Amino acid sequence: MTATLDVRHVLGIEAGSLVGVFNRAGVLAPGDVHVARRLARLGGDDSELVALAAAFAVRGPRVGHVRVDLRSVRATTERESDEGEDEVDLDALPWPDPEPWLARVAASPLVAVGDDNPAVAPLRLVGPGLYLDRYGRDERAVAADLLARAVAPGPVWAGGAGGTGTGRAGSDGLESGGRESGGRDPDGLAAAIERVFGDDGDGEQRWAVAVGALRGLAVIAGGPGTGKTTTVARLIGVLADQATAAGAEPPLVALAAPTGKAAKRMQEAVRAAAEGLDLSPATRTQLGALEASTVHRLLRPRPENASRFRYHRRNRLPHDVVIVDETSMLPLWLMARLVEAVRHDARLVFVGDPEQLASVEAGAVLGDVVGPASQGLRMRASSSEEVARVTGVSLPVEALPPDGPAIGDGIVVLRTNHRFAGALARLAAAIRSGDAEAALSALTEGEDGNDPSVRWLPIDVGGAGAGELEPIRRMACDAGTRVVAAARAGDGEGALDALASWRILCAHRRGPAGVTTWNARVEQWLAGEIPGFSIDGQWYLGRPVIVTRNDYGLRLFNGDTGVVVGREPTGPAAGVVAAFEQGAVSPSRLSAVDTVYAMTVHKAQGSEFDSVAVVLPRPTSRILTRELLYTAVTRARHRLLLAGTEESVRAAVTRPIARASGLTERLWGGGV
Repeated sequence: MTATLDVRHVLGIEAGSLVGVFNRAGVLAPGDVHVARRLARLGGDDSELVALAAAFAVRGPRVGHVRVDLRSVRATTERESDEGEDEVDLDALPWPDPEPWLARVAASPLVAVGDDNPAVAPLRLVGPGLYLDRYGRDERAVAADLLARAVAPGPVWAGGAGGTGTGRAGSDGLESGGRESGGRDPDGLAAAIERVFGDDGDGEQRWAVAVGALRGLAVIAGGPGTGKTTTVARLIGVLADQATAAGAEPPLVALAAPTGKAAKRMQEAVRAAAEGLDLSPATRTQLGALEASTVHRLLRPRPENASRFRYHRRNRLPHDVVIVDETSMLPLWLMARLVEAVRHDARLVFVGDPEQLASVEAGAVLGDVVGPASQGLRMRASSSEEVARVTGVSLPVEALPPDGPAIGDGIVVLRTNHRFAGALARLAAAIRSGDAEAALSALTEGEDGNDPSVRWLPIDVGGAGAGELEPIRRMACDAGTRVVAAARAGDGEGALDALASWRILCAHRRGPAGVTTWNARVEQWLAGEIPGFSIDGQWYLGRPVIVTRNDYGLRLFNGDTGVVVGREPTGPAAGVVAAFEQGAVSPSRLSAVDTVYAMTVHKAQGSEFDSVAVVLPRPTSRILTRELLYTAVTRARHRLLLAGTEESVRAAVTRPIARASGLTERLWGGGV
């Protein structure tokens, strides 16, 4: 009998070797093993301990880690398996004793030990953390650049009140002489903040605007509905007001986000927020003209290498203010390229929710930057006093010593929710805090009929019958019927509005709780619900599609959604087009789209829908985490339908993502 080839197992390696054992257990992928063995051959080190450490260092970035902690890797490693496969007892694997392992790795010619070691090697060991050298260099660079911005005050516009300055500060970002705090005008800043806020007494947002105006590095963090975008619009208004008062030109502002869809949402949201603020006509015009781009496009990728950019440490961006939305989605390497490209005398503002899913690539940079500040304001006393003075608002602050970490001076986490209420708000808060009992209580409250915003289907979606799935079917058919009706009428705008009102969110792409399964299921439901509805052919009327690759020629970006609609009922122009917000596109020009009744939670990050159905996998799924559930739940504006067992809910709430990184310690210090 011919043996079946298992592509997950590395051939030509002794099954009893350390990397072989961990490969066959499903912990190390073939790529991890092949790279580690190649490094060992190049470095002339045949130690199995070093090869195993190198394989884990390669594995780390692939699963989101920046480094591997050799002391804790046994406790934090999960088997990489598809849902439903037999579990392996990881504790039964031959894990090396940490201290001898670290000593042997440190002695290897493949490894440079310590941050300050000038040696060039493919691996770097800092304490118990082993990095692929590139990731170690990026982490050190991000930390150094952010700390340099954190310790310096924000730029002061040149020229002085009534002066004729150029609108650009000096090379060090400060205007010499003059007013309090190196040329600052605290009374003028206080007046500007008061003007843009008016009767709005939101103290958190006032602090965030003040911090953005006072610091060279600011972080405006918070969940959906906390007013981050409005705060950004107000900050730009205050900065423009300050420049005008100094007799300078308005600041040159760049808006950016990790994806094209997120950039477009940011642009629209900032423009909309500006309409409701008390701003000068010139400032309102400036805000209305702002165009957001992806971080990649902002940095101008080189045609020969998409990971190298025109703007970098020796050729910096021209902007005075760089504001990045959805920063939680930025991987470490791209953050390094962005931060190094921003001028020293420019402001850098990060906006996002550190509780959401991090980048699909290595790093959780926003969460690492916010660090301890996620639990409340943590500032040096002088900074918090300055903010309180210009805002007229006192907030609870954990005062750090004068020589404490300066990174906290620029971080404000918005907690007041202006959108969610009732069970939906309580559910999101319970998930964020890791309280499984409170989360189940909020779900039960909705299920009992006390709060229609939340409904829980405590079922295993993989084995559920038609009756158990009826609430999801009803939601899908109600919304899908509206989409198809608009598509048949050739109403692209109506079809897009109907599609944007709901979505099914999945953790996986495949499997019983995966996007592929649920897209097919919804198509079958609609075929049985709508007379004459057919899914024959790729471009059937009413098919919702999502763009999976940027197309700059069509101005369509990864994550944009559209609907196939009728173009003409009769005549030579009869046919269909794909309607997007950007306009109608012939389907023949679309090369990278998928059906999108359902989408992954990762793809939905940054989007919001009136109604959301979340289908959870079984509790053994390794990607079922607190951040995934929180991100999924907070995509719903008004109505959430969550399908999953109590065990799956508990597993998600109590399983936070743990991405190994040294960035928080570098920024905040080991004692914070």
